[in-house]
Amino acid sequence: MSGRTITTPHLPTVATSRAARELGLRRSEFDLAVRLGRVRTVPDEGGGGTRRVAHSEIDRLRSAEDFPEGLRGGVQVVGTREGAALMDVTAARFTRLARLGLVSPVKFYLNRYRAVVWLYLADDIRRFAAAEEHRALLGGRTPEALRDRLRAGVDLRPRNWRERHLEFLLRQADGPWQRAGALAALLAPDQIAETVTDPGDRARVDRFRLDPPAQGVAGSPSARIAETIATAADPDEIGRLRADLARTVEQARRHRPGPRPAPHRTANADGPTPRREPRSATTHRPDRPERTRGFLSRLCRRSP
Repeated sequence: MSGRTITTPHLPTVATSRAARELGLRRSEFDLAVRLGRVRTVPDEGGGGTRRVAHSEIDRLRSAEDFPEGLRGGVQVVGTREGAALMDVTAARFTRLARLGLVSPVKFYLNRYRAVVWLYLADDIRRFAAAEEHRALLGGRTPEALRDRLRAGVDLRPRNWRERHLEFLLRQADGPWQRAGALAALLAPDQIAETVTDPGDRARVDRFRLDPPAQGVAGSPSARIAETIATAADPDEIGRLRADLARTVEQARRHRPGPRPAPHRTANADGPTPRREPRSATTHRPDRPERTRGFLSRLCRRSP
């Protein structure tokens, strides 16, 4: 046996809190940078489901010419009023553009009245306003087709947020079962059960299915609102997610199949149950009578 031990080198990493400090970001800015893929994280080798940041990733970000302004500016978020000011439009027009899905929110929170407040990347709004093809939408009358959609009650803000949220979950997935859990995170439990019919596969999917971003105490009205936003609502969206989930589970099963319970056999499943022969004393304990007689004779000799 060789005396040499082969070891796998570990990637030097730091906790996310320390990475945020070294990158000059507030924790909310750092979390958003991770969600957007601007800062790459790796699983903690110690387990527990936490994430860490490699030293090399911090060095990469710090070596950028526009660091730290570029990194911080890339995660700047604004609300409706600030976004309207960046576009030089009214808040009402900005809201209509957001409802039509022309600008996509990146975050949301619930205010004290449990109203949903959407937040947008400032860079996204600047790019939208600078595009020549959008000039007609920033002034004048909104096209009739778009007004019809608004009158019909269209609001694509939740769906566009879900698309960005799914991108984040898939980036964090480290394997096929984790990707299946990411897709399932946007579906209702009954839709998951209808798509993943095998109980063992469904248990593995549920293991990696994450809850929606926290909004209040679990089970509270705020938490239920957040769950509604995080759950696919449109039929075509649900259909696409279910198809992707079914395909991903099939790939995961081939890549790393889960344990399967032994088939349950009934008494009449494969014919009559074999009859067990009675145990014979002479067969299993041939020396028991002799041992008993020997014990009694020794006892008699010891008696006074």
